[in-house]
Amino acid sequence: MAESERDANEDEALKARLERLKGALEQKRAEEPRRTPLDDVSAGATGRAFNLGVRVLSEFVAGLIAGVAIGLALDAWLSTKPLFLIVFLAFGTAAGFWNVYRIAAGPQGRRRGGS
Repeated sequence: MAESERDANEDEALKARLERLKGALEQKRAEEPRRTPLDDVSAGATGRAFNLGVRVLSEFVAGLIAGVAIGLALDAWLSTKPLFLIVFLAFGTAAGFWNVYRIAAGPQGRRRGGS
């Protein structure tokens, strides 16, 4: 019976400790205001990020649309139905990715000490 009493005492001690920790956690939560990840982001930074996203999307889509338009026009003019559409779709996709890369890389000014 001594072992079951010891187990009961350990359970009670653990329950008491759990209640103390629970109370301390609730007190800590009540002291500090709840924060979200967007609390640290200013409205200006959010606007700039949105503008950059729209610019990246429009550059990529413009490359695709230009490639499809040129491909369809050449196919209609030369009567080669899907050939130029496929070729210029690939070129438009590559141009779109290249534009997105240039935006992501940022401006490249003159380097120091070299040409």
